[in-house]
Amino acid sequence: MLRDNITDLIALMAVAEERSFTKAAARLNVSQSALSHTIKALEERLGLRLLTRTTRSVAPTIEGEDLLATLAPCLETIEERLIALTDNQNSPAGTVRIVAVDYTIETLLWPKLAPALKKHPNVKVEFVMDYGYTDLASAQCDAGVRYGEQVSEGMISMRIGPDERMICVGAPSYFAQRGVPQTPNDLTEHECINLRLSTHGALYAWEFEDKDGRELRVKVQGQVCFDTVMPIHRAIRDGQGLALLPENLVLDDIRAGKLQMCLDEYCPYFPGFHLYYPSRLRSSSAFQVVLDALRHRA
Repeated sequence: MLRDNITDLIALMAVAEERSFTKAAARLNVSQSALSHTIKALEERLGLRLLTRTTRSVAPTIEGEDLLATLAPCLETIEERLIALTDNQNSPAGTVRIVAVDYTIETLLWPKLAPALKKHPNVKVEFVMDYGYTDLASAQCDAGVRYGEQVSEGMISMRIGPDERMICVGAPSYFAQRGVPQTPNDLTEHECINLRLSTHGALYAWEFEDKDGRELRVKVQGQVCFDTVMPIHRAIRDGQGLALLPENLVLDDIRAGKLQMCLDEYCPYFPGFHLYYPSRLRSSSAFQVVLDALRHRA
């Protein structure tokens, strides 16, 4: 019976400690509905009501408190022993799942993590590519990567890259044929390569800023549209049109004369990429290796 119930008991303890199914689900990296089903199944097997649920809070019943009073010290002892065993290993071990966009994985995460993975062969990293605002719990990911201004409240955030900006670029052959736009509004007369966002399926509106710091959004049109950044990079090098891309992605091409920038004065800097993850009392040894490798050092 213990084998059948141990995972459910851990789930019960998390809900009781957090006083919330939402927070407990994030902590356990499971969906809220799955966690609710787990607790309900445990109660049905035991024939006891373990939690009292209201619209605002969750609290243990008398039977639940009695069970938790016995359960908590046992699980803490097991956890302490597991931590001691992990700390005594010669090298960290475990798997870390990170959700990020392809551009970030290729240009920022992989260059930083590759040396660390060679140093720690028992640490595994799984990359999940997604342009949406992924829920870490439902995606069963340990951490995600977003620009600093996009990190949700309640998440721990750590800078992993310098400030960034999106710049408007195209091939010299395109500018020779179509001319150079002088203001963001001129882009409506140009062939532009769009990015379709997976979050809601809409096209990304190009964002600029005037000299007074006011935000300018331009909806552009073009013959080609992608749902990831890297194919856009290839298309503009082929002279297909203009694109708004991260400066760090195209900087080498600009220096080599393969691409040309325009509207420089309308492209502001903003907080760069941050790694975000839910609060945990103690991170795994593998996750700590990832944190140390990705931390931005100016």
